[in-house]
Amino acid sequence: MQTETNQRFAAQFPRNLAANIAYFLVNIVIGVLLVPYFIDTLGVAAYGLIPLATSITGYVAIVVQSLNTAVTRFLTVDLQREDYTAANRTFNTALFGLSAVLLLMVPVVLAVAYFAPSIFNVPAGQEAGAVLLFLGVSAALLIRFWSGNFTVQLFAYNRLDLQNLVNLTNLTVQVGLIVLLFTLFGPDLSLIGGAYLAGAVVASVVSIVLARRVCPYLRISISAFDRTKLKEISGMGGWVVVDQTGYLLLSQVDLIVVNLLFGALMAGEYAIALQWVILLQAIVGILASVLTPTILAYYALKQTEALIKITRSAVKLMGLALALPTGLICGFAPQLLTLWVGAEHANLAPLMVLLTAHLAVNMSVQPLFSVNVAYNRVRIPGVMTILLGTANLILAIAVPLVTGWGYYGVAVAGVLILTFRHILFVPWYAGRVLNVRMTTYIRSVVPGALAVMLIGGAAAGIAATTSLYSPIMLAVAGTGIMLLYGVILLGFGLTPFEKQLFESYLPQGWKQSIGLFGLITRIR
Repeated sequence: MQTETNQRFAAQFPRNLAANIAYFLVNIVIGVLLVPYFIDTLGVAAYGLIPLATSITGYVAIVVQSLNTAVTRFLTVDLQREDYTAANRTFNTALFGLSAVLLLMVPVVLAVAYFAPSIFNVPAGQEAGAVLLFLGVSAALLIRFWSGNFTVQLFAYNRLDLQNLVNLTNLTVQVGLIVLLFTLFGPDLSLIGGAYLAGAVVASVVSIVLARRVCPYLRISISAFDRTKLKEISGMGGWVVVDQTGYLLLSQVDLIVVNLLFGALMAGEYAIALQWVILLQAIVGILASVLTPTILAYYALKQTEALIKITRSAVKLMGLALALPTGLICGFAPQLLTLWVGAEHANLAPLMVLLTAHLAVNMSVQPLFSVNVAYNRVRIPGVMTILLGTANLILAIAVPLVTGWGYYGVAVAGVLILTFRHILFVPWYAGRVLNVRMTTYIRSVVPGALAVMLIGGAAAGIAATTSLYSPIMLAVAGTGIMLLYGVILLGFGLTPFEKQLFESYLPQGWKQSIGLFGLITRIR
């Protein structure tokens, strides 16, 4: 059974990665194009309310999100062990339990949306639109979390390609409706809220249909609701709530603080630079999600040595993969901003570098979070994360007020706290769970750190000596750096196992079309 499972997961890897890359490319194109579109139609200050709304709704739905994480762990283990009786108990307990939680959260969502203009700085005349924006985004998020009871079945069977189909459906409906409604009725924040809600509804229907096809073993039945299973899920979910709350304080409090301290206009400027952080985090989510089902399967099948080996290599590969876009964004920051949102925003380049430069290092340990979930060791990480999140909130307020650095002080606070958590605590705790030394994972972080400095330095050097204020010239420079980096990486940067792991991620057609398979074989 173990060999069969490993072969099935290995065969699915390339399809999952291809689907993830396709989703990422669509996501990055839409993300890059929507920002100037919103700035042109709504203005910088109103645009800043959109990422602010998604940040706030993350706090509103944190309980549901955390319970979904716990359900993912238990249902994946049940299905991988082919214990369909236990899987039905887990599924129905989660479905009815989360439905009850969602109903209890409706008044909270309504209150947050209604009081949003009183709490945050909202441009004059946009108050009603802001209320409907917050309401639509919050409702959409809750609907997606409810339908997570079905997408988790796709995850459990490692069908991330279908999961991405659901995500693409949500994104295309959402963006298509925004453009259509803006064209028909003119730009308005309320229309964005409506588009988010419609996208969530359509995507949820698609997820239910796909889940029934992939996993016909599960049936909705109130009789399968299990109070013991609810206690088990809630026990883990409670600590995940603590961890997720802390992480939101670490990663999504900065824009809120900037809005409250410095106003809507500066929050809009901060959101422009923050967009690249969001895109890089999307890369992290794509790469990490490919490995998560495998990590859970290795745990379920008690293959600890393989789990240690693959997570160590995954951390290194994650850092090296992130180093390329991070280095290019930092090195070409003024040119990117000029071509993207206009020369009047090129002064945001230092802020964009500050927000993004550390991500190739800090986000490289993302695969290790799945280890905590697999082993149900989430209590200590939860306590540490909530403490660091609280420290980040305090520093985000104190540093700019004491130093006068403005929103740069908010960014500095976040970078310092996140670096402490990801470079010291996360590798230490993963090593403790897997009974290996902390240095096992610290060593895997170093190559990504070196790579991002080299790529960023090369990009900045080219930008300083060459005029790159045209899309073609910037693309040529970036492509040149990318190709050189790829040759160096495949030739000298990877071990034979890492080359094999990298090769296994690629669809067979890609290997044949670009000749990469032969190149890797010769290098090996």
